[in-house]
Amino acid sequence: MNNKKNILITGSSQGIGLAIAKHFACTHNVYITGRYPEKLEKLCNENNFTGYSAVDLTEDNSADKLLNSLNANIDVLINNAGIYFYSPTDKMTDEDIFNSVKLNQIAPYMLIKKCIPYMKKQQWGRIINIGSISGVMGEANASVYSMTKSALIGLTKSLALELAQDNITVNIINPGWVDTELIDNKDLEADFTKDEIIETIPQRRFVTPEEIANTCEFLISDKSKTITGQSINICAGLSLGC
Repeated sequence: MNNKKNILITGSSQGIGLAIAKHFACTHNVYITGRYPEKLEKLCNENNFTGYSAVDLTEDNSADKLLNSLNANIDVLINNAGIYFYSPTDKMTDEDIFNSVKLNQIAPYMLIKKCIPYMKKQQWGRIINIGSISGVMGEANASVYSMTKSALIGLTKSLALELAQDNITVNIINPGWVDTELIDNKDLEADFTKDEIIETIPQRRFVTPEEIANTCEFLISDKSKTITGQSINICAGLSLGC
């Protein structure tokens, strides 16, 4: 693509989302989101991002609030925001369950719903959902996370069919263990050390956030215009077993 696109990346104040945002900062108009305005403003100033919106995507009407505050038509939507709880199912609180569904499942759906009309109008659009290998394989003690990420795979396939004739592609990237703040989750560390996690990964390494960003770059390019409805595992072989 020779022209700049407006790219919205949710959950982009850290980790995978921030890596994707930085990857596109010099070539496209990048809009970042998160919950803390001071942090987002600082990131915008440091990285030449086009704009930001501080919004809690678990709240009602959050998709409208986010898009209205940006005042921009979105060409590329990357649904990255998510929440992960590592806990036995019977120990999960109702609040954590509902917030997981709202952020991991409902928020992406609502943002896609709001972005589609412009994409249809211009007959071009790219939607990338960031799922998880847990949504492909399942993960003990992360049942709600696995459930919501699995739902994103179904959403991706259905939307790809629905939007195929509008030149809008919809794909999902399912990362395995990524070297981000999630690796330092205290609840997770109680059961597994980093070394023990690596022993379960065939390539014996974590995926880097930049590798996810590189795949996003390919998926929004014209080189991948026939790729839609695909569930792409970037997991260093984790989905294949040990």
